[in-house]
Amino acid sequence: MQSLQQKASEWSGVSPDDAFAIDDGDLFHTLGLQTFITLSTNFYNRVYDDDEEWFRSIFGNSDKETAIQNQYEFLVQRMGGPPLYSQRRGHPALITRHRPFPVTHEAADRWLNHMGQALDSTSAIDDDSKIKLMNFFRHTAYFLVAGVERKDQHHHTPCKDAALKQHPCKNF
Repeated sequence: MQSLQQKASEWSGVSPDDAFAIDDGDLFHTLGLQTFITLSTNFYNRVYDDDEEWFRSIFGNSDKETAIQNQYEFLVQRMGGPPLYSQRRGHPALITRHRPFPVTHEAADRWLNHMGQALDSTSAIDDDSKIKLMNFFRHTAYFLVAGVERKDQHHHTPCKDAALKQHPCKNF
């Protein structure tokens, strides 16, 4: 069985070395807090204005300002800044936190499209940093798809008449 990292690399087309090139330097100090706030704001403005109802509905139960804060705090922490996200919310646990949502290939592609546009519209991000961030985002998006798919395959609960059945029912 492939690891989640291998699956993410296969689906995203981004090698782990390229995905984690964000660790070869200190993007937080290079870009600064405000850049991550601006990037997250640009991204979620696009998400909440998306033309497709199915995609907007993924975020329908989330407050936009909270989503922006969650994202920029995670990014700041992941890119070498202070642990803002963990201090407020605990361990990021990306797969577990995204499990309730329909994290599909189609959703990942749409998410990445919006993130690419957000990166392009955030002028404080230099080209080298954009490449590193996009590789990280692409790999991470498909890491989440693979992780949620795997959790769903292994998340079973007994049926009410489980004694009569040979296998448990999937809990969706």
